[in-house]
Amino acid sequence: MRIVFMGSPEFALPTLEHLVLDSYDVVAVCTRPDKPAGRGRGMASSPVKRLAQTLALPVIQPASLKDKAAITELVGYKPDVIIVAAFGQILSGSVLELPKYGCINIHPSLLPQHRGASPVAASILAGDSFTGVSIMLMDEGLDTGPVLAQAQIPVMNNDTTGLLTLKLSVIAAHLLQDVLPNWIEGKIEPRPQAEAGATYSAAITKDDGEIDWCQPAMVIWRRVRAFQPWPGCYTRWRGRLLKVIEAEPLYQEREAAAGGVVVLPGGGVGVGTGDGILRLLTLQLEGKRVMAADDFLRGQRGYIGVVLGG
Repeated sequence: MRIVFMGSPEFALPTLEHLVLDSYDVVAVCTRPDKPAGRGRGMASSPVKRLAQTLALPVIQPASLKDKAAITELVGYKPDVIIVAAFGQILSGSVLELPKYGCINIHPSLLPQHRGASPVAASILAGDSFTGVSIMLMDEGLDTGPVLAQAQIPVMNNDTTGLLTLKLSVIAAHLLQDVLPNWIEGKIEPRPQAEAGATYSAAITKDDGEIDWCQPAMVIWRRVRAFQPWPGCYTRWRGRLLKVIEAEPLYQEREAAAGGVVVLPGGGVGVGTGDGILRLLTLQLEGKRVMAADDFLRGQRGYIGVVLGG
């Protein structure tokens, strides 16, 4: 069976690795074009491209799969199935109709919840108790195709988007190991998604990371986790950015203005919010290293009592 694999970020790596280890015929890997990165703005390849090169797999990098030349190149590989894992482009109808067994997408949410660009972060922001992986047959909608299989895991209090994405990437690879042969053999009946429960996750921007201290401590805590590692949650102090790397919500009774820094009973440092206190655990001041909030406090004069965000 001839497979074209489409993906770009690290989330896709375990699936590609397992396809090769399971001796599937991966005839090509399709990933995003190289792009400038880092201070030197040198051209950087996607994690999927780097892995594909290590595995000696052919790599194609179309700027758009709506381009006729890109579609012609795909046709030349004669795929029986196309497997997609966080590729980053919407496939046209001509691509979807190309393989005999369709285009299979691996989506890190329990569809129809959190369709769209940022499903893992959306799950944390929503306070979901569980999330998971959905393997679906693609159609021309945005993550609207019928589901072939799902697997779920609990969302833990220490889960960030980075950590949760890593967990889901491993689950996705193992789930596809079961799904793919059964789908090819006609043993799976696709299940249409219920539109009634559908939600959508928008792409995250850098501005999303700025903390509004008037929000409840619980909401800010979720945002700190959801926006780690990117774009990170940050506030402002003395004209410099202060990143909040780790935090936890507290509900002790204490008067504290929104954004006001206070010493907590028994030690530690917290910030007043619209509802409750957010205990700061790990911080990074602009231009400095990451450090424990208590260590940061000892190194900064006049920190207690200030109002963050200005």
